[in-house]
Amino acid sequence: MTTIDMQTLEHLSETYPTAQAARAEAEASARQLADLKGAVVFASDVHGEYNAFDHILRSGCGSIRQTIDSLFADELTEEERAELATLVYYPREKAELLLSQPEDQTAWLGKVLPQLAAVLQAVAEGRPEALRREMPEGAADTIGALLAGDAEPALRAGDPAGIVEAVGTLIQRLSISHLHMVGDVYDRGPSPELIMDMMMGYHSIDIQWGNHDVLWMGAALGQRGCVANVVRICARYGNFPILEDSYGISMKPLVDFALETYKDDPCVGFAPKIKGDFTPEELARWSKIQKAIAYIQFKVEAKLIAENPSFGLDDRNLLHLIDRERGTVVVDGVEYEVQDMVFPTVDWDDPYRLSDEESAVMDYLEQAFMNCEKLQRHIRFFLDAGSFYKICGDFLLYHACVPLNADGSLKEVTVLGETYKGRSLFDAMERYTRQAFDDPDPAKRKVGRDMIWYMWLGQGSPLFAKSKMATFEIYMIADKAARKEVKNPYYSLLEDEQVLAGIFEDFGMDPAVSRIVSGHVPVKVKDGEDPVKCGGKAMIIDGGFSRAYQSATGIAGFALVNDANGLRLGYLEPLESQQAAIERNLDIVPKWRTLAENESPLHVGDTEYGLVLRDKIDALTRLAEAYEAGDMPERA
Repeated sequence: MTTIDMQTLEHLSETYPTAQAARAEAEASARQLADLKGAVVFASDVHGEYNAFDHILRSGCGSIRQTIDSLFADELTEEERAELATLVYYPREKAELLLSQPEDQTAWLGKVLPQLAAVLQAVAEGRPEALRREMPEGAADTIGALLAGDAEPALRAGDPAGIVEAVGTLIQRLSISHLHMVGDVYDRGPSPELIMDMMMGYHSIDIQWGNHDVLWMGAALGQRGCVANVVRICARYGNFPILEDSYGISMKPLVDFALETYKDDPCVGFAPKIKGDFTPEELARWSKIQKAIAYIQFKVEAKLIAENPSFGLDDRNLLHLIDRERGTVVVDGVEYEVQDMVFPTVDWDDPYRLSDEESAVMDYLEQAFMNCEKLQRHIRFFLDAGSFYKICGDFLLYHACVPLNADGSLKEVTVLGETYKGRSLFDAMERYTRQAFDDPDPAKRKVGRDMIWYMWLGQGSPLFAKSKMATFEIYMIADKAARKEVKNPYYSLLEDEQVLAGIFEDFGMDPAVSRIVSGHVPVKVKDGEDPVKCGGKAMIIDGGFSRAYQSATGIAGFALVNDANGLRLGYLEPLESQQAAIERNLDIVPKWRTLAENESPLHVGDTEYGLVLRDKIDALTRLAEAYEAGDMPERA
């Protein structure tokens, strides 16, 4: 037996300490190969919209309601089926609500438990091993009896809401076997921290980092460019509650500084992008805060640009180019009028130097982000569960794009003296990200932190890949021509089969069968834009989960589902709120589009995970044999 084999077996022996335990798990894994493939869900760009995202997962992307309609179309009314669906999605909350009503609790439970058992039986059909593995401890006997038609143990348990919750949660877990989060949990929407908490407890998940995600990762490390951008974006969209209420990061030092420094400043061009009934005084307050952090950002980023010349971002330093006599600035060779000529914190002899007050605010913000335990916990989960890209069977997952040249060839990107393209660029970005967190050398961690900032706004970044990040122009120049951010040719070449073949080959995949799943760019469905490119070889699944984008997309997000029967894309609608869903049985009913159908239902053994299981079975069998031969001592 080789050293590597022995190390593998020793690792396995920690979980399976005896020959009997190893053989039992090998047999269970063999049974799992025969299960029908469970539903794998792909989602992206949820941007803090916890209510809708959590609901679509609880509902199995609509599959649970479909099952209920199929089972009870002739027995229950539409209203009754909707109520049963809500009971599955929010089992404890809905059960407690219904049990609080003047009705015989035993009679209600006796009616609803067989219905829940029927739904569970249908969802678990063809997946007995998945049912066994997901069965909750402490309720297995009760649920087993329920599935066998005996509700008495459940009725005698004395916790009606508890047994409903156990069955409802089990149905949910069986309805989605794995979740791929293809980037951008943060920014725009109100509750990214709730999404992070939910994902940390999700039974099977991986994450591909988005541009907004890496921005928050950098901010958690105290990278000043990232911190300034995060705070500015929250100010622009009125999302300080995310920072203050969700993460406990007070904005008072910034607010006090902004309201004093810009108290007589109209802050032209800094109006917030917020909706609702706000007074002129409230809007003016947000404008001052936004201007204060924007100028801090301009100055902080100028320092980073000077420290990292290989990033090629010198053209983003525009503040010093303002002609104060003419009230203009030249951008990309064109002279534009500057709409805000009030500069109370700019020393024109050294325009990118932070004032003492700005420096104090930035020092505070840096430490506040680094010392926020909740944020650190969330970002560590991002790091542990995430990556820049992932290959899952025939699917290539990444958030945004592979930078290309105009002819469709892979664009070479040179940073820090090294040149990368395609997969090697993705690998380098991931190495730098992990280096920023975990390298023992402080200097290398600093390089990694600055690279994370580059990933947010660098022309060669696979998470950005535009001609420029036009933050300065958006605030300072009214003429929209100055603000234009030209996308990398990738986005205009997604219908070119040869171009996609080049990407697949670079990632070591077969172009004949492979598919790209990405997000990042909201698909304007209302204008006839198709999220499915090149006959299904590429799919962009940013459909506007975020309310900020729904007016542009015309829908409220996509859910891509790959299950035993094939591949389908769900077009989603908005959800008023989870409380409204619980109280009034509101639901998200996807409109489905079939992208591919399997000739016959796939089993776990037909999938990439089946290969993993076979390797596991082989290793467990060798472990049992090693125990039995005396090559390894049993641990118990």
